[in-house]
Amino acid sequence: MLPTKRTTPDLILLIVTLTLLAVGLTMVYSASAIWADYKFNDSFFFAKRQLLFAVVGIIAMIFIMNVDYWTWRSSAKIIVIICFVLLLLVLIPGIGNVRNGSRSWIGVGAFSIQPSEFMKLAMIAFLAKFLSDRQKLITSFTKGLVPALGIVFLAFGLIMLQPDLGTGTVMVGTCLVMIFIAGGRISHFIGLGLLGLTGFVALVLSAPYRIKRITSFLDPWEDPLGSGFQIIQSLYAIGPGGLFGLGLGQSRQKFFYLPEPQTDFIFAILSEELGFIGGSFVILLFSLLLWRGIRIAIGAPDLFGSFLAVGIIAMIAIQVMINIGVVIGLMPVTGITLPFLSYGGSSLTLMLIAIGVLLNISRYSRY
Repeated sequence: MLPTKRTTPDLILLIVTLTLLAVGLTMVYSASAIWADYKFNDSFFFAKRQLLFAVVGIIAMIFIMNVDYWTWRSSAKIIVIICFVLLLLVLIPGIGNVRNGSRSWIGVGAFSIQPSEFMKLAMIAFLAKFLSDRQKLITSFTKGLVPALGIVFLAFGLIMLQPDLGTGTVMVGTCLVMIFIAGGRISHFIGLGLLGLTGFVALVLSAPYRIKRITSFLDPWEDPLGSGFQIIQSLYAIGPGGLFGLGLGQSRQKFFYLPEPQTDFIFAILSEELGFIGGSFVILLFSLLLWRGIRIAIGAPDLFGSFLAVGIIAMIAIQVMINIGVVIGLMPVTGITLPFLSYGGSSLTLMLIAIGVLLNISRYSRY
């Protein structure tokens, strides 16, 4: 039995989320207007589509915010099976669509969905149920850790067949955080770390473009017109932004220097137009969101709610750190969106659904 539900969800979390969404919609238009006008003769092309997904995501968030989070516990297996089926379907030519070298999308009319994005949340729900049921066994390598990671790496393998290393990395990283919080042994994580490092090196060596990404990360000016182009153009955007920026809409890099600036590198355009102050404000908003999420996880009335909240917060935190790390040149290019800001319907909808789950947990959380 769940305890008595509070009348309102966490209002700070809700306000921060909507603020990030408003910043994102503004920046998607600002970053994409030139490119959209050139390619589609409509400067609002990307902004309108992002607004549509934002409306759908907000409706889904409000609905899920009012659905008891224990529903995810009873439906976790069904949801993760559906996502596995979608991951298999996306690999079939004619069903899955190829973009930028990855077969990661399934077309639905004029729009497409990315099943790997929804697998992240499905895996969080499944693992939260698994860990809450077997929390005492998680210290056992064979009875706790191996079964938990088996399903995770099966999903990771299907995602890598697309291939989509960025999404797979976020999902695995999120699940490892959940297992660690649940009481996984440090010795097991050290062993997994060595195994994961070996696997990561193998994945990088198996695809030449990944080797180039690593090389460009270490020295982007070695190939300024090739593998290092995006990082260099991103830094050229951030540098002139200074303290206060060039002004909203005044970016120079969005004039076909930085490829598709409304997606993974939107933070570079934001920093160029709004400066250090604007970038810091966005990071502050994410910090507030993570703080509220951690409080909700700590105060959740049961282990399932705690693990579910931890998974959602870990997923958002990992994506933010990787995306901004890439944009400022601290990490290799991975193709990971910035939550709530980057253009992308599947990513935006998933994040708003995840926040809806977190808001529902907050209605029961004691903090």
